[in-house]
Amino acid sequence: MKKRVCAAVLFLAGTAAAFAAPAWRPEFGLSAGAGGILGGHFTRYNIQAGEEGERFSADQHVNQFEGGLFVFFDATFATLAITFKSGANNFNEPAHLNGVPVDLDGRPMSRSGQGWETTMGISLLGRFPFRLTERFTVFPLLGMDYHISLMQRRTAPDGSTYDRTNPPDGVFDHGMNDQTFALSDWNVFFVRLGGGVEFDLTERLFLRGDLLYGIRLMTGQERKSLEVIEAITNDSSPSLGGLSSGPSVRLSVGWRFSPENDKDVCGTGGYQVGYFGGIGSKKKKELDKFLLYGDTGGNCTSPHLSLAACR
Repeated sequence: MKKRVCAAVLFLAGTAAAFAAPAWRPEFGLSAGAGGILGGHFTRYNIQAGEEGERFSADQHVNQFEGGLFVFFDATFATLAITFKSGANNFNEPAHLNGVPVDLDGRPMSRSGQGWETTMGISLLGRFPFRLTERFTVFPLLGMDYHISLMQRRTAPDGSTYDRTNPPDGVFDHGMNDQTFALSDWNVFFVRLGGGVEFDLTERLFLRGDLLYGIRLMTGQERKSLEVIEAITNDSSPSLGGLSSGPSVRLSVGWRFSPENDKDVCGTGGYQVGYFGGIGSKKKKELDKFLLYGDTGGNCTSPHLSLAACR
């Protein structure tokens, strides 16, 4: 009877533990690593300004592909990454007034060609890891990153390449009053959403893959270009529509500075009570006990609760 009572107590305790302390609950830990990133973003903006009879319309179509390297630092629920990337793009930016291509002081506002940029990014993403198996962990990601422009280059209509902070004569790539852009005018925020997976090679060493989708906010260069359109159309509230966004993939190798405590919890399912010992000799009966394990398969090697009194 005593054993039956103990078994019932342990069963209820195990059921409560399954809800109070699930095996996937992550423990706080620190890690760091490095890897590579591939991705791109695609801009589709349209601007409408002016009144009927003096209607200005401009589009911005940019397809950019980029790659680079990054290092990251983890604190279980957050990931800080520093990224260096280079990108190449093709662009088409037609501008029309009443359907006719626009020139500004003899410089065509319509532009097309190729461009290149180099950036440094600082990313902060929140995450919540879920352990699927002893080696696999998955996690959602949500956060932002900030790109600092290090280089901006484009092709001119004659095919030559120029620095966008110092455009040549005859190329329209300026702000108000022909003011040239600074590199910081291309600094920009991205909002990122995605997920990732980790595979443990050892207790400390792991592989990680992230898939993210980012939405780019407007750059300072784009806002200053919009001011030029407002001035030439005498329209203080032009209509701007569209989106600049795209995916990225990150692959990396990481190292945990200390093993996560929750890895000692066997399995991922609920909890069970295992009965060990035999019904035979007096010696075995003295060793009979009930153990509460965190493994639905009963393969755990470290008990969470032992009641030796249940004999």
